[in-house]
Amino acid sequence: MEPEDRYNASLTDEGHYRILLDAVPECAIYMMNTEGVVVSWNEGAQRLLGYETKEIVGENFSCFYASSDNQAELPRQSLAIASKERKFTGQCWQKRKNGTRFWAEIVIFPIRNPLGPLVGYAKITRDISEIRAVREALWRCEERFRLLVEGENTHGVYMLDPKGEISTWNTAAEQIHGYTADEIVGENFSRFYTEADRAAGLPRQVLETATKTGRHEKEGWRLRKNGTLIWTRVILDAIRDPDDNLIGFAEIVRDLSDDYGLPDDMREPAPASPMGE
Repeated sequence: MEPEDRYNASLTDEGHYRILLDAVPECAIYMMNTEGVVVSWNEGAQRLLGYETKEIVGENFSCFYASSDNQAELPRQSLAIASKERKFTGQCWQKRKNGTRFWAEIVIFPIRNPLGPLVGYAKITRDISEIRAVREALWRCEERFRLLVEGENTHGVYMLDPKGEISTWNTAAEQIHGYTADEIVGENFSRFYTEADRAAGLPRQVLETATKTGRHEKEGWRLRKNGTLIWTRVILDAIRDPDDNLIGFAEIVRDLSDDYGLPDDMREPAPASPMGE
């Protein structure tokens, strides 16, 4: 294809691109020249950032950034990265016309004409404030749970995935069962059951009961790392997401051997442990 034909084809592509711009109302999509000056504006950009086309075309896109980001030259750096790496992606605060801000996911692509020279950039901005808020709330919940688990010194508290594999482990669990976190995380909780109970399928039955009813709670024998047996009370709660999908289990274990005054020679498993009843 001759250079002139390629250029004419690019004009047709640009027309198609304009249709695409207005067909994605949930995202701000706009074109900039090589200096970052806005040269096109879609409906999603107007809705998200508050500027009409006539207000923003001709302005530099740095006006959407926080003053601290402008001082750090983030807008200029993002264009430089996009030009060099063929794409820039990131998350940062963006500022609306009315001064309010939102947390945004940003993608910038360099635009080159068919002959190769850089002619500008395309920027896609998406408001992910709600996603960020959910992530922060989840982090706070996880942090509170972590502090609770680490601060609990009388009950072993740990998380299991849906298959019963251990994903967290607190200090009390280590004291009760004898395993360090490095030794036990990733292993199945069935190793705490006696060989007879495992052969009878009791670990699987416990998970099935908790999945069906939301909780399994029993007293019974547990096997420690050194092979000794302890009498425990165990509570296993099913954990579900907002859509009611099972994401795992939380297990709480307390060693009751001393409470019952069981001597070492009595710490033997019964033929059928009450743990799985």
